[in-house]
Amino acid sequence: MKVVVMYIGKTNEAYLRSGEAIYQKRLSHYLPISFEEIADVRKAGKLSADQLLVKEAELIESRIAPEDRLVLLDEAGELLSSVEFATYMEKELQRPARRLVFLVGGAYGFAPSVYQRADAKLSLSKMTFSHQMVRLFFTEQLYRAMTILRNEKYHNV
Repeated sequence: MKVVVMYIGKTNEAYLRSGEAIYQKRLSHYLPISFEEIADVRKAGKLSADQLLVKEAELIESRIAPEDRLVLLDEAGELLSSVEFATYMEKELQRPARRLVFLVGGAYGFAPSVYQRADAKLSLSKMTFSHQMVRLFFTEQLYRAMTILRNEKYHNV
């Protein structure tokens, strides 16, 4: 199964992009994975939050196939420890789906249609982080999960 991590919008901060790149490169040794940016909605500043979510949903839904397994990173999602997340990944990677898609939303979360399409929701913390920071944190947690599954030192160094 291929893992795809999708993000709404770009990361503006160089230090976050640099951190993401480190873990993206490390992850490529463990599994087939890609990272995809969904462009920001044009003229988003002129839209209400609800209108923006609908436009983002259209962009998201055009990239998700019916057979994909869609997991939203959402503050209301299930909280897992790093070890629990590794176990979650192990189970997910055994499913018959063609792609396991993790989706990091924009500043306002997701439209109702995206929530309805989702197969699962995960949360990184009870705290709220910027969607730009979530990109780095989640990429690191994916890497950590792979090292846990391979019983490598990274997790408890």
